[in-house]
Amino acid sequence: MDNSPATHLTRRRALQVGGLGAVGLDLPGLLAAETTRPVDPPAAKSCILFYMEGGPSHIDLWDMKPQAPAEVRGKFRPISTSLPGITLCEHLDMWAPRMRHLAMIRSATHDVNDHNAGTYYALTGHHPLKGSRLTVAPSPDNHPPLGSVLAHLRPSDQLVPDFVHLPEVMFNNGHFIPGQQAGFLGDACDPFVAGNPGLPGYRAPGLGRIGTLDETRLQRRQKLLSLVDQVGRLAVPTPTGTRLDTFYEKAFSLVASPAAHRAFDLAEEPESLRRRYGLGFVPRQPVRKGGGLPCLGQGLLLARRLIEAGVRLVTVCSGLRYDQSWDTHRSHYPLLEKSLLPFANRAFAALLDDLDERGLLDETLVVAMGEFGRTPKLGQITSGAGAEPDGRDHWPHCYSVFLAGAGVKAGTVYGSSDRHAAYPAENPVGPADITATIYSLLGIDPQARILDRLDRPHTISDGTPIAGVMA
Repeated sequence: MDNSPATHLTRRRALQVGGLGAVGLDLPGLLAAETTRPVDPPAAKSCILFYMEGGPSHIDLWDMKPQAPAEVRGKFRPISTSLPGITLCEHLDMWAPRMRHLAMIRSATHDVNDHNAGTYYALTGHHPLKGSRLTVAPSPDNHPPLGSVLAHLRPSDQLVPDFVHLPEVMFNNGHFIPGQQAGFLGDACDPFVAGNPGLPGYRAPGLGRIGTLDETRLQRRQKLLSLVDQVGRLAVPTPTGTRLDTFYEKAFSLVASPAAHRAFDLAEEPESLRRRYGLGFVPRQPVRKGGGLPCLGQGLLLARRLIEAGVRLVTVCSGLRYDQSWDTHRSHYPLLEKSLLPFANRAFAALLDDLDERGLLDETLVVAMGEFGRTPKLGQITSGAGAEPDGRDHWPHCYSVFLAGAGVKAGTVYGSSDRHAAYPAENPVGPADITATIYSLLGIDPQARILDRLDRPHTISDGTPIAGVMA
């Protein structure tokens, strides 16, 4: 047996020795994985996922029950929309005329009452219960989220990241929330976390060179990395080896490419459009002190720029890392009126209009959802966080999800809730069905199988596409 160092310099070890840090890039590591391309052309080329972390109150916003008792119906009044017989909350007056673009699912339901585990369920479509424990933290054994699966199965051929997450990685109860990172698909499919575009002078982190590297030094390091990579490839060839060079080239190109930098440059947008989405406010106050969601408008505008540049999926969270912005156990109505609805109302309406005006709505899937809804009865306690008399606690048993754009049956309301919006009355669907629908609209078979770190196959979704919302 040859015990020379070259024989034992595996491809993975070669990457550890000569990784992207050695060439002066501060992008996350880009590793290749075998790609299975869909056979059928997709309805949607890309997806914008507006994630309302914390759980928005469906009964106060878009599944209102004005005939219910006061402790159920709450204080907001319903207004008409562009869909006959369908109402929304009075504070969503900019959403109301745009309902014609949307398919609304009013019968989403599951059994997970925890933010972390509920988010994992919503973003991966896989139930978070493993044995007797809920998945509440990241793990290399976790199932990957939608964006990571897209990065794996449908990598972009443009010089942009495949999967972008805005503004920050969500954190709650001592853990980064699972379902945001690629899990068993590995670092290559992690999102590019692009920071808060609501800040003045925003620049995407990780796209610049280390300051001391000029073009000549950068190219020398690229050549060195290529040599190290060749050693690993000759020593221990792997099925993924043929694709690693593509990832390296993409990483170098992202740093050097003016087009990639322009995709993240909001200064190229006219100020009138930036204001239409909603500009950020500085200094920022926490959501629960009335600071609102100043990153949201610019986040959704940046998402439009990114999918226009070729990014496959952009997740835009409402708030920053610790906000859990829609988690309104206390000061429920003041927070909705002051901190949440003014921003969400304006920004989401602007996104739909902007996509439509640019002809992008015909090729882009837009999804708006949270991990669950809120209790049907004010003051009802379902979690350790409790609720004040006019607050609403966690409620996964019934909530609403919105879809718009490519392949979506616009102007559709699917399913319904009972008289108190407590449980589905017809056509219940779960997170697995929602992710299966998203995959289908993006041209990926929900029954497609991907391999984990031990080469064990996993179906990307256990759900059934919801035909009633698909054109």
